[in-house]
Parts: sequence; structure tokens; C-alpha cells
Amino acid sequence: MRLASVEVIPYALPFREPYVTARGWLEKREMVLLRLRSDEGLVGLGEAVPLSLRGGGTLERVVIELKGLADHPSIRERELEGESDLASEAFELSAPSRCATLTALMDLRGRLAAANGGSEGPEEERPVECNATLVAGEPSAVAEDALRWAEEGFSTFKLKLGGADDVGQVRAVREAVGAEARIRIDANAVWDLGTARRILTELEEFAIELAEQPVATLEELAELSLDSSIPIAADESVTSVEQAERAASIGACAYTGIKLSKVGGPEHAVAIADLLPAYVSSALDGPVGIAAAAQVAQTLHDTDRPERLDLAHGLATQRLFASTIGAVECELRGGMLYPPPGPGLGVEIDEDALEAHRL
Repeated sequence: MRLASVEVIPYALPFREPYVTARGWLEKREMVLLRLRSDEGLVGLGEAVPLSLRGGGTLERVVIELKGLADHPSIRERELEGESDLASEAFELSAPSRCATLTALMDLRGRLAAANGGSEGPEEERPVECNATLVAGEPSAVAEDALRWAEEGFSTFKLKLGGADDVGQVRAVREAVGAEARIRIDANAVWDLGTARRILTELEEFAIELAEQPVATLEELAELSLDSSIPIAADESVTSVEQAERAASIGACAYTGIKLSKVGGPEHAVAIADLLPAYVSSALDGPVGIAAAAQVAQTLHDTDRPERLDLAHGLATQRLFASTIGAVECELRGGMLYPPPGPGLGVEIDEDALEAHRL
């Protein structure tokens, strides 16, 4: 099988409500859909989410990189049945572009296997437990949001902190959801070490599951891990296998969150999770990115390592969007994410919706 074409489509999905964190706020999420089409008519889907609020590349950079692949003079001569040279070239790209390329190749190979008589999809449903994602706000409003998620079956709640009245938000959510619910917090690295020590000490009474990236560097995380009874998780400071190795060697964190567009795709995500206990989070992905992340989360649970088995994943963010480009995509039911049953990622695109959301 040969690669016949590469299509690069920037698009944006609007949020139901502005997405607010300590690093800023968004009214829509800009993404890039990548479609690899084989000469046999099979299509593999990938997705890149530029992480500009976190200091990453821009949408324009991702589009230029992926179009560079599409414009390669040997594009129609690429073999896709084994390890494609396209995959090798992807390692020269930024992490979001690499993620889109490797995800699309994974999807295409899955669809090829099914077309050649392999399995059409999993024999049984394998849902992924997800946490609720609560945007920052007034404590009463955040608590009301938590209750809405709880009514839908969620039992783990992630609060975005680093703004005003952090402790008040956590207190309000704990009172709303009860003592049995799990609460994790995420400060997106905006606290200095002194502020993190003070706030985490104040939060100890609320039985916090973990504190994600409260400070910026691995060295600060390691120091904070010695001081706090709350388990520390990395996010922005672990974006590669090398950083995961260093985090493990200095005892920087008990866990790390993994975003596929942040680390460069599914294979890198699994490699990092082999070094640190990990949960998979959305970078506010569209339907393709969520499906790919769900498959990684399933892979992490196919293990005899118990530290992987008791963490909810941050993959329920499709609930935050007002619309979608997916005709078939993952489905949220009762706090669990159910991947689509088809071959590869199983995602199918609603072409009218994609056209409406193109940039």
C-alpha cells in the first residue's frame, strides 16, 4: 500500500463556556486535522493541538510543518505497510505535528489490518474512567459545576487553581461532592515554591489525590515532594523520555500527566509511562486526539503495575465543547469514555461540520 495524498485542515471548536486557567482563557480551541489517504482509498486520521498557552508552537507553525510533509516530492512513493519513512521524518517535527503524523499512521495501519481480514475493533467494550475538569471561577460556581459532573457519574474532580481564592474553590467542591470523591488540583506551574508550600499545606485537610505541576521545574517539584503530604504530579515539566528519566532519578513526582500533543504521540506516551506512573490527559483535543489518547489509556491499564490501575484519565473534555466534527467518536457515559468500535481509531468525520469549523 502506498500513500496517495496528505490533507492538512486547520479548524477550531468553540467552548460552551470560556475555558479559564491560571495561564489564560480560551473561547475556542484551534487544532489541525491530518488525513493520510492510501492508494487503496483507506484514510488515517491524526490531530495536532498547538500548546501556545503553555509556551508551545503556534497553529501556523503546525500547519507549515504538516504541509511540508504533504509537499514532499516522493509522497506518492511512500510505502505504508511497514515502518514508513514518513514516521522517520515525523521525528524532526514539533511535538504536536509529530503527534498528528504518528497517530494518522497508527490509524491507517489499523484500518489496513482490518481490510486485510484482521479484527474490525475490540471484541468487548473497554471504557476508560475519566475525571471531571472544572474551570477556575468563584467557589460557588465551581461547586455547582462539580455537582453537574457528579450527576453524570463522575467521581474524580480536577480543579484549575493558581488564581483567586484557591482554597475556597477546593473547600466548596469538597463540601459539594462529599468525602468519598477524589479531588486533584492543577496550578499549571504558576506558583513559586513558597506559595506552593503554603497553599498545599492549607489544602491537606481536603484529602487531595494529587497536585499537578504546582511549580515550574523538576528540581522544585522534587523539593516540594519532600515537604508536602499531597502526592505531586508533573505535566509541563515532563514532555520527553529524557525528562521522565530525570524526574524519576531525582524523585520529582509521584505521577505525571501525559498529553499526546505535548509528548509527540502515542509511542512516546507509553515510553514515558514506563518510567513514571502516569495518567493520560486531553490537551483540549478534538475527536481524533481523544480517541488516540483513549487507546493509550487502555494500553496503560494492560499491565500488572498496580500504580497505573487506580487513576482516572483527563479525557472527558469533549463535554466542554459546544460542537464537534465527529460523526462517530468516543462516547461519554457515566464518567466513562467508550472508544468507537471501528478499525483503527474508529473515528469518522462529519464533513459538513468540518467545513463549518475550518479556519
